[in-house]
Order: sequence, then structure tokens, then C-alpha cells
Amino acid sequence: MSLSQKLFSRAKQSIPGGVNSPVRAFRNVDGDPFFIRRAKGCRIWNVDGKEMIDFVGTWGPAILGHAPNCIIEAIHTTAKDGLSFGIPHPLEIEMAELICRWVPSVEKVRMVNSGTEATMSAIRLARGHTGRGRIIKFEGCYHGHVDSLLVAAGSGALTHGEPDSAGVPAELAALTMALPFNDPEAVEQAFSECGEDIAAIIVEPVPANAGLILPDEGFLSLLREITVRHGALLIFDEVMTGFRVAKGGVQELFGVTPDLTAMGKVIGGGLPVGAFGGKAEIMDSLAPDGPVYQAGTLSGNPLALAAGITQLRELEKNDAWSLLENRGAAFEQGIRSALAEAGLDFTFHRVGSMFCLFFKSGAVRNLDDVTGADMEHFKRFFWACLEDGVYFAPSPYETGFLSTAHAEEDLVEAAHVAGRALRA
Repeated sequence: MSLSQKLFSRAKQSIPGGVNSPVRAFRNVDGDPFFIRRAKGCRIWNVDGKEMIDFVGTWGPAILGHAPNCIIEAIHTTAKDGLSFGIPHPLEIEMAELICRWVPSVEKVRMVNSGTEATMSAIRLARGHTGRGRIIKFEGCYHGHVDSLLVAAGSGALTHGEPDSAGVPAELAALTMALPFNDPEAVEQAFSECGEDIAAIIVEPVPANAGLILPDEGFLSLLREITVRHGALLIFDEVMTGFRVAKGGVQELFGVTPDLTAMGKVIGGGLPVGAFGGKAEIMDSLAPDGPVYQAGTLSGNPLALAAGITQLRELEKNDAWSLLENRGAAFEQGIRSALAEAGLDFTFHRVGSMFCLFFKSGAVRNLDDVTGADMEHFKRFFWACLEDGVYFAPSPYETGFLSTAHAEEDLVEAAHVAGRALRA
């Protein structure tokens, strides 16, 4: 029995399912997880000594790779002065000013501790600001484990085949309308029937929790136009895409400006962090200035902000987005060549350093398209790649991530491994 197997057996005695987040359980690939000893750059080593090229990247935050020296040094320096204060400190201002400069829609921002907390708070703020109760979300978009948003959710909930979670009151779920992504007619119909009651649309502008789905041309612009027309707010969940696909996120790439934006992952440099921000008029509805209450003991934690600020500065200094686009394009070419050699017409999507290989042919525009993939082929692919030292996410419903630490030779090696796995 390997050390990972022994640790997993031990973990199941004191942790539900043996993991602290469901997708880590490897249930979707009919196996058990390995345990990590350390990570550096684009590589990880498990407790049994196996070295792997990592394309999970802590599910997105590790855009500079694992344990970059600049972030380790920033955390170390900051920790000398204290780990947490519960009192304002200068790094909070520095991060807020940086976000406001980089993200087109953000005039004011509040720090929180996770992406889930960011989306939850943005929803509460939208309801409080508009005085309305209904929310529109899209099938396959996952916005964290918020009660009212676990309706037709993707990510871990989708992996287990239960898009609605037990424990969510029906009354809350009834306030959420889950529509197909890339379906303008469904959006128009929802507003036609309930427009006066809809507080906001919340959307991953590039859904990345049911694979990676690209918005049809004009779809995001429609969401902007229809919310303005009906007095509702538009919330972009850029927890995954923010500061990763571009300096200003998806809204910079597509030129669509939401009212509120939820952020996380990259802005924490690997430590727990989240944020939500938007127009000053809306953000001023938050306590202590307004009637919408939101608070957090560790919000704006100095270690997380030191790590996040350092990571963002490093990305800016080295124009990392251009590098990531070039590396992403090269990796895409390698995967497409591997598919051609294997005689497969599976679908591959990529935006910058985010990618997903769908084990099906044809267009993938919504959740229904995603769930038609060949699961058995994916399982064989996953285990074959893992055996050869390449770690992709243990679920076909997850996005892969590149980092600046992935050198060209790493991507060539991974593409060759993927090619062998596809032909197996």
C-alpha cells in the first residue's frame, strides 16, 4: 500500500469523504487521490516521491507557478510584523487601488476571504441596492457553495450528478432562475415574465466550472443591455478569469462592463482571499455607509494581500499575459496535433492560460453539450497521463491552467504524453 493510500484511509476517519473539497476525492475517475508533499514551479511531488507536471495550479491561483520566490519572500517579510490585525492596514488600500485601476468596472472594492464569500456578498448587495429578490444564473456556472446559487451548478456538484444540493431550502432556490448559457431567447423570456422582480444576473462571463465554455458573439452584450433596460444589475463572477485571462479580466477582453465583479484566486497569490467591487453608487450601499451588512474577521488579511499584491505586480512587470497567451497557443497546437494523430475530433477550448479538452465532437455551448462527453475515454486518458507524470484535473468538468513557470519544453512533453494517452 502506498503512503498516499495509507493517508487517504486515515483521512476518511476524521474528514468527510477524506477530502476538504469534493472534486479532490477522484470519484469521477473511479480512484483515490494522491497526497502532495511539495510543489515548485510547474511541478508537484506526491508523498510517494512521484514528480508530475501540474496543470491544476491550485485550481487557478498559481499563475506564476507554485511557491515563487517573490511571494514567499513577501509573506515572510509581512509575517514578521503580524499575521492578522482586525484593524485597517496600508496593504488594504494598496490592493483596492490596484484593483480599481486594473478592472474597468470597479470604482470601489471590498476584500473578503474566498470566491464563495465574494459572490454571496455581491448577491446580497444587488438585492439590497435594487430592493428586488430574484436572481438569474446560468446552468453550468458555479458561483461557490452559496445556498441560493446551488441551482443547476457545475464544478463539484456537477461531478456528483446532483446539481442541487441537499440542505438548500426550496424557498431560496425558488428565487433563483437557472437558464441555459448562450440562450438569448431564454433571457428575454425571463425578463418578460419577471423583469420587475429580478435584482441581478450573475454569470461567469467565460464559464470555467463545467469545462471551459465560450460565450457566443453578442451574448454578454445582451446581458448588459437587458439588465440596464429593466433596472437590474449585471454581476460578473471573475473569480477564475479575473487577472488571469487579461490584466482587466474578461471584461477587458470583451469590452462589456458589469455593475459588480466578484474576484478571487489570482489576487491571493495562493492564500485564501476574495473581493467584490463595482460602481461607487452601488458599493456605498454596504455597511457602514449603507444598509447592506457584510463583515469578516480576516477580511483583508495582511499575508494574503502581501502575496496577492506581489503576484499582480510580477504579472504586470513581465507582461505575463502576452507570455501566457503565446504558451497557451503553443500548447493548444500540440494538443490539436495529438488529437489529429489519434484520429479524434474531440473539442478543445482555450482562453489565454485556461483550457479544456472535451471528450466529444461538435460545438460545446452550454451544460447540455458538456454532459454528452465520453466519460470512459476521459478516465483512461486521465490515468494514462498521471502514470506518465502529467497531472490534469480529475474531472472532465474542470478547467486546466497554465502558469508562467510552464516552460516550452514542459508543454511539449505534456502534449506528447497526452497524445500517447489519447491513442491508448
